[in-house]
Amino acid sequence: MPHTSDADHYEVLQISPRADRETIERVFRHLAHRYHPDNLDSGDAARFTEVVNAHSVLSDEVLRAKYDARYEDRRQQRWRIFSQDTTNSEIETDTRIRAAVLSLLYVARRNNLREPGLGIVELERVLGCAASILEFHMWYLRENRWVERLQTGHLAITACGVDKLFELGGPPPRGPYLLETTTLPADELEGAA
Repeated sequence: MPHTSDADHYEVLQISPRADRETIERVFRHLAHRYHPDNLDSGDAARFTEVVNAHSVLSDEVLRAKYDARYEDRRQQRWRIFSQDTTNSEIETDTRIRAAVLSLLYVARRNNLREPGLGIVELERVLGCAASILEFHMWYLRENRWVERLQTGHLAITACGVDKLFELGGPPPRGPYLLETTTLPADELEGAA
């Protein structure tokens, strides 16, 4: 019997509640492949189980109708349990994640101007951030034109993104601590000029 917990099956499959059966099947196949435990790059057994459970409910007309009948009530109730402190903490975490992504992409562009990007899987691995969370941040960064997708499929920081990174505190030491700065003695600074 399909799992019918309080999980938001639409959120798990990253689809709209108005999604048709074809969309559900297409997205399910993509996510099932991505999170299948045999996938060495992005396998995640727990996430795979969530995806399979969501698909089993949403792909069955009767189960989906029952689920949809309670969906809006559950969704509203879920949002009521969050306190202001939790919300502020999540916003702070999101800000740090975005700054870290910009810092990583800044370093990649600075180190290799001809091939400046990083792949999404590499960003997930380095940041230790779930794909669904990172996808939100990548959307936000692209919408603000701070990050762009290259022809290679990699993501790279834009000039506007560099400006935003410096506005946020710049690369470390005040920012996400990905670079180390050194201070040269005054006589060496004069010699370098």
